[in-house]
Amino acid sequence: MSRPFGRRAGALAVAGLAAVALVACSPPTDSDSGDSGEDGASSAASATSAEDLGGMDALVDAATEEGALNVIALPPDWANYGEVIKAFQAKYPDIEVTSDQPDASSADEISTAERLKGQSGAPDVFDLGASVALVNTDMFAPYQVSTWEDIPEEFKDPDGTWVNDYGGYMSIGYDSDKVPAPTSVQDLLKSDYEGKVALNGNPTEAGAAFAGVQMVSIAEGGSAGDLAKGVDFFKRLKEAGNFLPVDPTPATVQSGQTPVVIDWDYLNAGLSSQVPSWKVVVPDDAVVAGYYYQAVNADAPHPAAARLWEEFLYSDEGQNLWLKGGARPVRFDAMHSAGTLDEDAAAALPEVTGTPVVPTQEDADSGSAYLTKNWANAVG
Repeated sequence: MSRPFGRRAGALAVAGLAAVALVACSPPTDSDSGDSGEDGASSAASATSAEDLGGMDALVDAATEEGALNVIALPPDWANYGEVIKAFQAKYPDIEVTSDQPDASSADEISTAERLKGQSGAPDVFDLGASVALVNTDMFAPYQVSTWEDIPEEFKDPDGTWVNDYGGYMSIGYDSDKVPAPTSVQDLLKSDYEGKVALNGNPTEAGAAFAGVQMVSIAEGGSAGDLAKGVDFFKRLKEAGNFLPVDPTPATVQSGQTPVVIDWDYLNAGLSSQVPSWKVVVPDDAVVAGYYYQAVNADAPHPAAARLWEEFLYSDEGQNLWLKGGARPVRFDAMHSAGTLDEDAAAALPEVTGTPVVPTQEDADSGSAYLTKNWANAVG
């Protein structure tokens, strides 16, 4: 799946057992949306915490009365979202979860919310890349989850308009039965990788691909904001016959069609369970990191269920489910200190060495502008 990406300014927190620095119509009626009556819906829609509704039990009751939750752009194999959704459904069986457009982009999330505004099928919550999230904050409803104090200040808007949820590092995944282990980005230009190197999406649209170009640019002596050297590398990769213009999926990896994939480490790591020979490396000369953003739709048709979903995601259970999927949850450090972190899952995270680079919003803006002008002509 391809997700639009960007980063606001600011450093990412230290996370991991080895202290590794981490681094997308008319208003609905009660019968349409399952809301608990006009007063209940209005109260939930303006609630900035569970306390505003009378506590967690009251929030659960209100969400259960709504009886539905709409999520969007959450592939089952992306950061373990398949299990996350199943766990929420099992915990709250009277709330029916509808997962719409699982392979959509962050931009698609916003356009769908705009198109379906006021309708019962509109998304209740968002999971977005920063470059999309930060220009659409007027669509978000401020909400602070019960574990708010565990989330470092640099990973959340002060009033809860958005909150970082999980993150990871850009990586190179490869089938060790089909290609030699790459030790650097430069290795991908070798004849061993002819017709074998795929990028997760178009970097002018997809977050993972954008970060992949940032990683390559840094490895080539450029920066996260100046992507000229990254674009030139992919041009040379194409000229060498090594660049594979195919969006990788678990199916293309299993079939051997895409034996080398540039993608987030948690997505690459997740493929190891399906392809035992699949390995993951984070280049130590270009350690690019990033978080995605979580937000409640201000026009959510199920405002109580939307807030209950956020509570679940930032609970120990929700955070550990992301960790199980190879992503580093934003409460990692706090849970490690409290003894509630899944230490086995943490120990299984891909090894990362080198100095992390955390792209800023300025990097995203300048990089996006350059790619818009140059990617298609250079790479296609």
